[in-house]
Amino acid sequence: MENFREKYRSRRYVAHVSILGTSQIHKRNPFGIACWSMAFPGFGHLLLNKYLRGYALILWEIFINQKIHLNLAIVHTFNGEFQAARDVMDPKFMSLYIPVYLFAIYDSYRTSVDMNKIYVLANREQGPFNEFSIGALEINYLDKRKPWLAAVWSMGIPSLGQLYLHRIVLASFILISTIVIIWNSNLILSIHYLILGDLESSTSVLDKQWVLYFPSFYFFTIYDAYTNTVENNKLFDDAQKAYLISNYQPAGHVLKVEDR
Repeated sequence: MENFREKYRSRRYVAHVSILGTSQIHKRNPFGIACWSMAFPGFGHLLLNKYLRGYALILWEIFINQKIHLNLAIVHTFNGEFQAARDVMDPKFMSLYIPVYLFAIYDSYRTSVDMNKIYVLANREQGPFNEFSIGALEINYLDKRKPWLAAVWSMGIPSLGQLYLHRIVLASFILISTIVIIWNSNLILSIHYLILGDLESSTSVLDKQWVLYFPSFYFFTIYDAYTNTVENNKLFDDAQKAYLISNYQPAGHVLKVEDR
């Protein structure tokens, strides 16, 4: 009977600590997750720790966006150049963009609702999970960190906030994506000319198709680093609370000789 209870208690876990990072389940707002998927397909899944699906959707978004020149069309539309927006679009791939975009929103919302239910069950079962992981290349452990510091590091260079949280794979993906976007958009060169006061050169060197990716990536990394640090701290408090309850006598317990 005791083995059955222990097996049942371990059906679900609220977190997993590995040398590559900490994955956890916690309650999320499904509408907020869906909104991040609207901003950029894949972001909602990354917030849910569904990394493989999130990476695939992000790479698909960049690939198909480059094919149809959607960002460039958006820039023309904002400038009131509607004919230029129509001319720059490639209709051959347009039909491939819309279904995947809608799927990313729907799937992130549905997954968020399901994972909220799983969290309730996992939190009730209190299944044990590892809080310390050590390997030949890395060491990772559950610890409290400062949310504002994670956000500040992400403001400096996207991915540093994730690295601060020891989310190695996600940090590497975001860093590589940021480098590719900045390199192709000439953003640093544009900022250099802007600082020098050469507004015309700053505008001319900027690749509008590529630069429109950057705001989404930039603000997502700040939001992701901050919220995950907050949830990481909650997870640490819950783990510490469970450890103290299971290893120390409860308040009001009178220690008797026969209890020894």
